[in-house]
Amino acid sequence: MGLTGLEIFKHLPKTNCKECGAPTCLAFAMSLASGKATLDACPYVTDEARAALDSAAAPPIKLVKIGTGDHQLELGDETELFRHDKRFFHPTGVAVLISDTGDAAAEAAAFDELEFDRVGLHYVTDVVAVKCDSGDGAKFKAAVEAVAAKTAKAMILICEDPAVLAGALEAVADRKPLLYAATADNYEKMVELAKAKGCPLAVRGKNLDELAELVEKIVALGYKELVLDSGARDTSKVLADLTQIRRSAIRKRFRPFGYPTIAFTGKEDPLEEVVQAGVYLSKYASIVVLRAAKKEQLLPLLSWRQNLFTDPQKPIAVEPKLYEVGDVNEDSPVYCTTNFSLTYFIVEGEVENSRIPSYILSVDTGGISVLTAYADNKFSGEIIAKAMKEAGLESKVKHKKIVIPGHVAVLKGTLEEESGWEVLVGPREAAGIPKFAKENFA
Repeated sequence: MGLTGLEIFKHLPKTNCKECGAPTCLAFAMSLASGKATLDACPYVTDEARAALDSAAAPPIKLVKIGTGDHQLELGDETELFRHDKRFFHPTGVAVLISDTGDAAAEAAAFDELEFDRVGLHYVTDVVAVKCDSGDGAKFKAAVEAVAAKTAKAMILICEDPAVLAGALEAVADRKPLLYAATADNYEKMVELAKAKGCPLAVRGKNLDELAELVEKIVALGYKELVLDSGARDTSKVLADLTQIRRSAIRKRFRPFGYPTIAFTGKEDPLEEVVQAGVYLSKYASIVVLRAAKKEQLLPLLSWRQNLFTDPQKPIAVEPKLYEVGDVNEDSPVYCTTNFSLTYFIVEGEVENSRIPSYILSVDTGGISVLTAYADNKFSGEIIAKAMKEAGLESKVKHKKIVIPGHVAVLKGTLEEESGWEVLVGPREAAGIPKFAKENFA
């Protein structure tokens, strides 16, 4: 159990200097106790106090890293149960399972191509999990080597025989894969292997009680780079276990559960499997391992992950600038909208449908929609005119006409005065852009 705010306060300098970002030392102590601040934020804490507060200063869920370089995956280090309280920080890793009994090289090559671009965002699968289904050490090693040759992404090596796992690990130890899994029967040798190679280690129990006991034994051996698996495979039970682990770590500061988690899907149908993975991703798996490996199957899961791990207090926005749709020229129409991601891409899609090369001026509104920005005075004639000037519109088109959304037709007069351009009031809904374009610019 972590220290209380008052217990932490006793060790702080009590200067109320505000340099930590909190108004008082007591407020900082309360934030520290709840896991919403770190002791490093206090510039005047003594070494003695730091030692005494080590337990409270540690994050409720340890940060564990899998892989290296650009493809390193960070897990854990979360502080919240509910996203709206602050935000979730490290997106769940989506791992595709490859068996050593199949064509590992071909499957790994296909896995490496699982990348998507959607509404200006780039989605990828993060981890490839290689499983020893054959029981043959040479075959497992060959599969691991084949996968490693086809993708640079992070890896999970799934084998509970330490000797077989050690053989395969030799080929990829420098990539710091996650080793799965330490159990009550093999944990001493698995810890020895993980320590020797500096790799994170998954720990699996038969239930939460056994898992907690096993983690304590492994920590006593001096190893803490752990990822937890409760051992459950039924969807409702996995959900309950993941929730209990997260609650125990964050609310009760129960150290044996203060590590990232991993969950495996079990459904045979790919669509059901993706739904199951979505449940685990939502509450609260750090890695989800599934067999589904087609783009049309994984895109919904990756889209949901993107939504879940964005900052709920910060709208998704595109870069505010002048965009070109098609082969534009000095006679191309100019449309104006906000830099709210959803608004921009809807407008862009309809401008493309018009088949008339056009400019779109995305105005910086802090990532909010047209009417919201107008109500907040972030989408005004003055602001649009300034954005037009910064984008250098006068040097790009000769007609000096700009189209504004129909919902803010009231801005027409002000914008004309501020910019000296003719302002056309466009349709109220983006779906009307193709017809509007044909009537005015064809």
